[in-house]
Amino acid sequence: MEITIYQIDAFANSVFEGNPAAVCPLDAWLPDSDLQNIALENNLSETAFFVKVNEFYDLRWFTPSCEVDLCGHATLASAHVIFSHIDDFAEEIQFKTRSGILGVVRIGDRIQMDFPRVFPVVCELPAFLGQAFTEKPVECFKAEDYVLLFDDEEKIINANPNLQLLLKCELRGVSICAKSKSYDFVTRFFAPKYGINEDPVTGSAFTYLAPLWSERLNKSNLLAKQVSQRGGIVEIELEQDRVKIAGKCAEYLQGVISI
Repeated sequence: MEITIYQIDAFANSVFEGNPAAVCPLDAWLPDSDLQNIALENNLSETAFFVKVNEFYDLRWFTPSCEVDLCGHATLASAHVIFSHIDDFAEEIQFKTRSGILGVVRIGDRIQMDFPRVFPVVCELPAFLGQAFTEKPVECFKAEDYVLLFDDEEKIINANPNLQLLLKCELRGVSICAKSKSYDFVTRFFAPKYGINEDPVTGSAFTYLAPLWSERLNKSNLLAKQVSQRGGIVEIELEQDRVKIAGKCAEYLQGVISI
């Protein structure tokens, strides 16, 4: 069996930036074991698979170790593949996912995703997180991940957490963030228990980071940067209970998987 595969750098102005995702369009679903093995072989933070069913695309995301409920950058990459290679006349896509219907639209050279807003709640700083970072956060929140708020963006840029301690996290991972001089805020994301020591750009994290910073900065349109080694810029717009997350994609390769 041969399967077309694309590798797309999401939230990137050019290749070698942003977050790379593998995207595999399918005619029908393969066994879950095959999907997981392909993701493991790709060894990227996410591999996306989709199947077109009527007017929707059924979309699933896999890390090298498991399937996940939501992934922003691989959704952006999947939309790029559809717009560029499958339906270049389309201006809007509806994905069916574990997290419900996700709408995506093309706006010039950018792709905008419509995700549900998540409200992080204040919580006590777990002891293992206090030990994992040399600098102490000023606040701790809880959503799908822990969110640590620091008082200086340099502490985000220079953070070097103890990944062995982060393996104790019972949630998906840990986001760290701070107000920025050049952007509204900067962030980084760590999820070692999912095989992702540091994710280059984590689209789904902005579903809870955006409401947090919108409230603090009293604005609904935000510009953020994930300051990983590769880096990526994320444009955000909040509307009622939705977070619209936009970015560009750069296509790195197209190939064929033989299994």
